[in-house]
Order: sequence, then C-alpha cells, then structure tokens
Amino acid sequence: MTLLGRPTATAAPSPERPQLGAVIRRVAVSLLVACAIPGAVFYATLRATDVWTAIIAALAWSYGAIAWRWLTRRRASGLLILTAAVMTGRTVISLVTGSTFLYFLQPVLSQGVVATAFLVSLATARPMVARLAGDFYPMDHELHLRPRIQRLFWHLTVLWAALCLGKALMTLWLLQSQSLQTFVLVKSVSSLGLDVLAAGATIGAAAIVARKEGLLGPDQAERLVPVAA
Repeated sequence: MTLLGRPTATAAPSPERPQLGAVIRRVAVSLLVACAIPGAVFYATLRATDVWTAIIAALAWSYGAIAWRWLTRRRASGLLILTAAVMTGRTVISLVTGSTFLYFLQPVLSQGVVATAFLVSLATARPMVARLAGDFYPMDHELHLRPRIQRLFWHLTVLWAALCLGKALMTLWLLQSQSLQTFVLVKSVSSLGLDVLAAGATIGAAAIVARKEGLLGPDQAERLVPVAA
C-alpha cells in the first residue's frame, strides 16, 4: 500500500522471546525438581528409617514428578528424565546384588558415563547441551545453525563434561573417607552447589550470547519493512 506515491511501513512480527528472568526460573525449577528435592527426600528418609527405604523414596519422587508433568500435559525436562533413568539403574543393580555400597559407588561410574557422552557428542552436529537447550529456551533449526550459538553449545558441553568428571572423583573420595550419613549430606550439598555454580555460569554465558543475537525479551524497536502497492 502507498500513500502519496511513497511506500508506507508496517511492523513485521518478531518472534516471541522469553525474558532472562523466565529462563533463570526454568533452570532453577529444573534443578530443584530433578536434583535438590530427590537428595533432600533421600537424606530425610535415611535419617528417619533406613537406606533401602531412602533409595525407594528418592526414586519414587522422580517418577512421581514425571507422572505429574504428564498428567498436567507438560513435558518433563531432559534433566529430570536423565536423573530418573540413572537412579533406576542404580536402584535395580543394588536390589539385585543386595549391596547398598554399589548404589553409592554407581554415581562415580554414571557420572563418568555422562561425561563421556557429553565429550563424544562434541563430534556430532548437536553437542549434548544443544539437545537439552530446548527445555529452557524455545529453539528452532535456524537458531541451532547460528555460529555464536554453536560455539556456545560446544563450550558449555565441555564445561558440563568437566563438572561430571569432577563430581565423580569427589564422590569416590567421600565414599572412601566418610560415614554413610556424612557422605550423603556432604555429597548432596556439594553436588547441588556445583550444579548451581555451573548453571549460573551457563546462564551468564548464554545471556551474553543471547543479547548479541537479539534473543532475550521482546524487541523494543519495531522492524519496519516497505510494503509495495
């Protein structure tokens, strides 16, 4: 459409982008549901009853959280599903062997496996962090192809692989040097603390890249494009 022979401008719709606060809330809720609450359930149940009940209670929480998301028609986060899968493997092996020691030793192995999976994914088109990013930010094919986004996912995958290896070594040392209750408490608190620090570093790095790419919050400036008659 034209006015006095000159093209008018109309605002092109811009994609809806979440605010940084919304992204932080998603990360916090994901860590709380998948990591913090199962650890608290395990420790509280251990103090109140015994280790086998604590094992089952923590696993029940994870599957209960997944079931609740399904019943309320919401997708469970990749972190929650991964945590539930790892806990299931630990629980089954411990029940079959009758050994609680194996239950606490398995995180050393599982963290090593997860770290290896993260490192191996670096050789693919979509590193592991890229596969999980959709839990916290709406991703599409075009975003995945942006060079800055690809570099961000590559570096963050290395960060989380290193974190998993570090937690595996810390768990092994604690298991060999501390009593059961001390081990559970120190491991739960320290692991959550490391996860929070890593999540903070992840959000900070992602926010810097997202601002450069114009991906955070609603666009303040209208994008004007001429429309022909």
